[in-house]
Amino acid sequence: MQRLALAGTRAIVDMSYARHFLDFQGSAIPSAMQKLVVTRLSPNFREAVTLRRDCPVPLPGDGDLLVRNRFVGVNASDINYSAGRYDPSVKTPFDAGFEGVGEVVALGLSASAAHTVGQAVAYLAPGSFAEYTVVPARAAVPVPAPKPEYLALLVSGTTAYLSLKALGGLSEGKTVLVTAAAGGTGQFAVQLAKKAKCRVLGTCSSAEKCAFLKSVGCDRPINYNAEQVGAVLRQECPQGVDVVYESVGGTMFDLAVDALATRGRLIVIGFVSGYQTPTGLSPVKAGTLPAKLLQKSASIHGFFLNHYLPEFRGAMDHLLKMHAGGELVCEVDTGRLSAEGRFTGLESVFRAVDYMYMRKNTGKIVVELPPSVNSKL
Repeated sequence: MQRLALAGTRAIVDMSYARHFLDFQGSAIPSAMQKLVVTRLSPNFREAVTLRRDCPVPLPGDGDLLVRNRFVGVNASDINYSAGRYDPSVKTPFDAGFEGVGEVVALGLSASAAHTVGQAVAYLAPGSFAEYTVVPARAAVPVPAPKPEYLALLVSGTTAYLSLKALGGLSEGKTVLVTAAAGGTGQFAVQLAKKAKCRVLGTCSSAEKCAFLKSVGCDRPINYNAEQVGAVLRQECPQGVDVVYESVGGTMFDLAVDALATRGRLIVIGFVSGYQTPTGLSPVKAGTLPAKLLQKSASIHGFFLNHYLPEFRGAMDHLLKMHAGGELVCEVDTGRLSAEGRFTGLESVFRAVDYMYMRKNTGKIVVELPPSVNSKL
C-alpha cells in the first residue's frame, strides 16, 4: 500500500483515498493545474509546445515528492528536448522542462525519511514547466529557500563545475576562453576558472555583458559584435589558449580550434547556434580538424551532464557552499528589462525561450510561477 504525506495536515493517508482527501481539503492542493506539454516534435518551441490549463495535479509515489514550483529554469537545450533529440524513440505528448525550485507539498512514505512537507528543494527532473511536478526524492536537493539563485546552480552551475573539474586540467597561469561567457553556464565557467588562478577571456554580444563579465572576474571580455574574436585571440594569446569552454558551435567552434595552444583542450558543452536548425547542428570545418589537433597535440572533449549524474549531488553541495560564502555570483535574468517585463507564469516560458535565442539574457533565465489565487501555499 502506498501512503502519502500532505501539505496542511502533515498526515499520512492511503493513496487510494488521496484524491478525495485533497478535494475535501479544498485549497491546500488544488485538483487541477497548468503545465506545458510537447504535442509536436520540433525545435521551434512555440510550434512544439502547448499550454494545457486543466490538468490533474499528479500524486507522488512512495519514493517521490510533489513540488509546488516557484521558479523554473529555461535552457538552450529546451528546444532539443522539444525536438525529441535526446531520445529518438520518444512519442508525444510529453511534459516539457527539466529543472525547478519550489516547496514540497506532499510526499511518499519512503521519501519522508529524507524530506518534509514545506521544505524548499531544487531538482533536475522532467516536467518542470508545470505548477506542480512529481520529483523522485533522489533528484531533489534541499536548499535554504525557493530562490532563483539556487536554480541557476542546478544545470548551469554543475555543468561548468563538473566539466572543468573532469576535463579542464585547470591550474594557475593557464589561459581559458569561455564562449557565451555572460550566459547561464558561461558565468560559472568564468568564475571557476578565476578561482583556479587562470587568465580568463570571454565572448559576449554587448557592452553591457562585457561590464557584467568584468564584475565577475573576466580578464578580457570580447564583444563579438564590436571586435573580431580571432584577431583578439591572435594578438592577446600569441601562444594560444590552454582551455576553451565552448557552447556556441559553428564559426565560434572553428575559431576556438584555431586558437588552441600546444596540448590545448577544447570542452564542448553545446552548440547552441545550430539548435534551431532541422539537424540541430551548425557547420564546422571538420575536414581539417584531425590535422589541426595533431599539429598541436590538442584534444576535444564532449561533456553531457546526464553522464555525470553520480557526481551531481556533490557538485551541487559544493556550489551551494561557495554561494553561501559569497564566493560565487549566481546572476539570474527574470526578463525585467525586456519590453514585456518579467517572465511570470507558464505562458511566459515561450517568450523566455525567444529571449534566450535573441541573445538578450545576462545570466540564467528564470520564470516565476506565483501561487494561484486560491492556494494557501
